Amino acid sequence: MDEIVVVGQIARDLVLVVDEVPGPGGTAPVRERREMLGGKGANIAVGLAQLGAPVRLVGVVGDDDVGERLIARAAADGIDTGSVVRRPDCATGLIVDVVAGGWRYLEDLPDGVLLTESDIDPDVMAQAGAVVLQLQQPPEVALKAARAARGRVVLDGSPERLRDELLACADVVRADHQEAELLSGRKITGADDAVRAAREVMERGPGFVAFAVDDVGNVFAWDDGELVVPLGDVEVVDTTGGGDAFVAALTFALSRGDGPAEAARLAVKASGDTVTRPGGRPDLTGC
Repeated sequence: MDEIVVVGQIARDLVLVVDEVPGPGGTAPVRERREMLGGKGANIAVGLAQLGAPVRLVGVVGDDDVGERLIARAAADGIDTGSVVRRPDCATGLIVDVVAGGWRYLEDLPDGVLLTESDIDPDVMAQAGAVVLQLQQPPEVALKAARAARGRVVLDGSPERLRDELLACADVVRADHQEAELLSGRKITGADDAVRAAREVMERGPGFVAFAVDDVGNVFAWDDGELVVPLGDVEVVDTTGGGDAFVAALTFALSRGDGPAEAARLAVKASGDTVTRPGGRPDLTGC
């Protein structure tokens, strides 16, 4: 399998599991604490490495000790970190995930941890078998990477701008419910709406579209087929990272030559396995 490049966010992920979130002036004991390599881009890269794919991460950390530790953690996970940028005079991003009957995010993501166009090496993109673009990065950056790519281009999310230009470069698109409505410009209230929305998005470039639909499951459409995979009966502890595991497994399966339906089912399984644990770090070694 050719190298898969993931372009996206890198952050220190601090997960705190509590029985309840205290009110003003209150205190609550932490039942479980986990600190790990996080951020959507890093999570996708970790999942791909766990599945056995050669993977390179393109993202930004600060020039602090935290950034150095995150790069070392990614390397230990089997990720090529040669394209990770160390931004001078910038703190590494921090995401605090408070899990208490649901999740709440606290984010400290300075502007400096966003990729710039100068951080993208077109040669790296051109040599990759697939490029995954996590669209929390500036659209101009994602578009430069997409246009340089020669392999499969996977978009994760919906950009604020340059939507049509990015879709024209894409082979695969994955979006959650809200992002799917933004991409398609239509209200999605069920599986049939999602299939129609996916077909409309496909007219703008991608050959494979995967939409998450609230209270339904995941809807997939490709040139000569479609599939609806209902929500499973897993006990959801924390939805953080479920979409990242989904993207990792979907990209991996398509890259190794699986058919669309097989790739879709692996993606749903990977996501379901991930949301049974607190925090966004996947564990896909058994998928």
